[in-house]
Amino acid sequence: MIRVTLADDQSLVRAGFRALLDAQPDIEVAGEAADGEEALRMVRELRPDVVLMDIRMPALDGLAATRRITEDPGLKDVKVVMLTTFELDEYVFEAIRSGASGFLVKDTEPDELLRAVRAVVGGDALLSPGVTRRLIAEFAARSKEPATADALARLTEREREVMTLVGIGLSNEEIARRLVVSPLTAKTHVSRTMVKLGARDRAQLVVLAYESGLVRPGWLG
Repeated sequence: MIRVTLADDQSLVRAGFRALLDAQPDIEVAGEAADGEEALRMVRELRPDVVLMDIRMPALDGLAATRRITEDPGLKDVKVVMLTTFELDEYVFEAIRSGASGFLVKDTEPDELLRAVRAVVGGDALLSPGVTRRLIAEFAARSKEPATADALARLTEREREVMTLVGIGLSNEEIARRLVVSPLTAKTHVSRTMVKLGARDRAQLVVLAYESGLVRPGWLG
């Protein structure tokens, strides 16, 4: 059973998400929070699998709450998915750099929300890849940290190639077709690359691809 905590200051939004999620046989809602502080307390108490976190909330915004969750070793298995009103929210890139596993716009289709929750728990494809590529391309150049290629030295040539393809938004299946290997082999390469670079998940691997200079904004493959 996938346990999801909802964090949004709009009760109507939470109610809509709860109704959708609780109707699924493999998903249950484990708590609701109306602000970032409450969300943080709830996550520490309930240890959900996924937090659907609104970016703009009172007391403590979603970005700050996400950082505290992802920096806490005791919460390393909790995945955070940011909720935004607009596709190119200026805070989303910083949220992903801080450890969020992805993001969704609030008016996303119900099936996409359910797919996203299940995908992020499985550590699979980056959420909303088309939108994410555009967002990363828009904001990667604004990263506060200088780009460095030092971390790439520990990767094999094939792992660097795979990381490039992940960076431009390709799924494991698309990477497999591009490299003429099986999807399982592609997934293994992605997993090994994440381990070597200490990436929390696929979203951070995309960010590292940009920050290292391996991929540059505009390379949408």
